[in-house]
Amino acid sequence: MPRSIPVSKPVGSVTRGTTNTNRLRRVDRWIAHRPEFAKAAAPLVVDLGFGASGVTAFELWTRLATVRADARLIGLEIDPGRVTVARQQLAAVHAGRTPFDPAMRVEFARGGFEVPLPGGEQATVIRAFNVLRQYGEGDVADAWARMRARLAPGGLLVEGTCDELGRVCSWVDLSPDGPERFTVSLRLAGLESPTIVAERLPKALIHRNVPGERVHEWLSGLEDAWRKASVLAPYGERQRWIATVRAVREAGWPVIGGVARWRLGEVTVPWESVAPR
Repeated sequence: MPRSIPVSKPVGSVTRGTTNTNRLRRVDRWIAHRPEFAKAAAPLVVDLGFGASGVTAFELWTRLATVRADARLIGLEIDPGRVTVARQQLAAVHAGRTPFDPAMRVEFARGGFEVPLPGGEQATVIRAFNVLRQYGEGDVADAWARMRARLAPGGLLVEGTCDELGRVCSWVDLSPDGPERFTVSLRLAGLESPTIVAERLPKALIHRNVPGERVHEWLSGLEDAWRKASVLAPYGERQRWIATVRAVREAGWPVIGGVARWRLGEVTVPWESVAPR
């Protein structure tokens, strides 16, 4: 039986609930290798707003378990009907009727931005993906603050968005103190321009991609470097992307990480490099 997680009225609105298999693989991979998760004493991860199916929670736990087999995951949704469906799916997993590990440490409960957890626990990581798209930009700060308040010391909130197939993604890393990093993650095969991410920016940035704003300068810098790296196109999009990121770093952008991340189609900069003015 699922444990009781007390909640009066979940904070937030029901989302569209769009859920596609493997949609969140890029951000899952990011979380699995973040030290906030990998080095936690007893990692408790929250999938906030898991959607109409529990599959993305199952996939997240599966990816995290390759790094920490002791990881626990709680999926939260405002819609009680979605919680019921996810629990039924979980029962099938535990019964061995799916490809997922029957021993996975996952549960589902009702909740929103207040992130209710059993026994007043705090989350090691909260993944909140595609949950703020329907809100106004002015709602972001309050939602971030509520979720950050539920993090354990040294915890991580990853808030962002992606397209329906998970090929175009971006997210913000937040600590209990506030936003820390901004990441763009793209499927490089067939990539025409890194500015495709403009339509999938987090809510805090999506209306700021205009002249005079830092995120616009960042995407313009990426686009310019990508265009200049077109001479490497015959060698493949991966080599072209690596050259692009190296070029923006040499131009003075404080890129975090190295080639191992760039090869995955990622590039990360400090939040202050793109924060709204």
